[in-house]
Amino acid sequence: MEQAGKDLKGKILFVDDEANILKALRRLFADTDCEVFIAGSGEEGLKILKENPDMGLVVSDQRMPVMSGVEFLAKAREISPDAVRILLTGYADIHAVVDAINKSGAYRYITKPWNDDELVLALHGAMRHYSLVQENKRLQAELKRWSTELEAIVQEQTMELQGEYDKVKALNTRLRGNFKSTIAAFSGLLELRDKRMRSHSRNVADMASKAAIQLSLPHEAVETVVVAALIHDIGKIGMSDVLLSVRPDDMNSQEHAEYVKHPVRGQAAVDIIPDLRGVGEIIRHHHERFDGSGFPDQLKGEQIPLAVRLISIADFIDVQVRKFTEASGVEMTLQKVHAEGHKRFDPRLTGLFVGPAKELYRKMQPQTGYVELELFPKDLEDGMLLGRDVYSGTGILLLSKGVTLNRTNIQVLKRYYDLDPAKHGVVVWVK
Repeated sequence: MEQAGKDLKGKILFVDDEANILKALRRLFADTDCEVFIAGSGEEGLKILKENPDMGLVVSDQRMPVMSGVEFLAKAREISPDAVRILLTGYADIHAVVDAINKSGAYRYITKPWNDDELVLALHGAMRHYSLVQENKRLQAELKRWSTELEAIVQEQTMELQGEYDKVKALNTRLRGNFKSTIAAFSGLLELRDKRMRSHSRNVADMASKAAIQLSLPHEAVETVVVAALIHDIGKIGMSDVLLSVRPDDMNSQEHAEYVKHPVRGQAAVDIIPDLRGVGEIIRHHHERFDGSGFPDQLKGEQIPLAVRLISIADFIDVQVRKFTEASGVEMTLQKVHAEGHKRFDPRLTGLFVGPAKELYRKMQPQTGYVELELFPKDLEDGMLLGRDVYSGTGILLLSKGVTLNRTNIQVLKRYYDLDPAKHGVVVWVK
């Protein structure tokens, strides 16, 4: 509990007409990284809020003269709508609590006298809620900006090239390519948060799309699978670095409760873009299980969208293969996938991944009859095989191990080595 208090950060405003209570609250949070403000009345509290628009947490006593806690929190909501509001009450007054929730949007109430540890824990949760809301708003604004810029480009170019079908078609192809590249780049940025899982999303997209093709799904459906696979973990961007470092099987109940929110948070992040709402549904359900034991909605069997059933298998394969160092890791993982049929996965789909998985991870093994060389982009040639993942100087994954180089991706490497140069060359396998 003491650690939770020390981890508490942000601005907190306490409002109470009793000076001794304010002193006790200030003393309770003296050892935290919080910036604590106190006010002896609702009027004084409103003045402080106007001067501090980034206030994260507002805690008010209910029984105060002139302006009650409910009245104060309602006015505080108008000034700082994002601040989390909590009501302190020393009376079993259910009407005041209902008023606080209905009129001021209070997050919760706490009875007086309080337990110090419980109060610290409650405020820690409230401040974390505030931080997550702010991060989500920032991500939505960023995604909206990308969508607006892309839409503006499409509209401008379409007007200029109206009536010239071939040019319009070429432009649309380019825009789709740019969109795919943007999604791939964003996926790479997400994986910077968790270096253990670099290239994970690309591997999932590779296997899931090849399985979708075997099912003869339409081209648009396959593209949706690819995009969803690349950003299926976008909701993890709101998780702390500490939580990201813990494997799900090793999480305690509190950590797991936070972890299971990431699929819904991921859907919410992309929902602002109409063209990605179908992708958002896939993101939401990528932890559902065929037997109904998954989350967040406990969907079962064919209630789970087909794209989700494909991505969940590919996701599991890539996570499991990383646990093995020997080449037999792929075979052992595929055996696990088969064993999980009817439980975790759709048993009719597991066989589709045997070929794609073996092909993907075989590319990552040293090639017989090849020599490993380290070259800079200017010396690369078509047909060379990448012997290791290629990262930019700041750690962005550019190309994955096993890729066969061609004119296009060589140009990409040359550009990045000018923009964000790496200290080392590109490791390739050549005969």
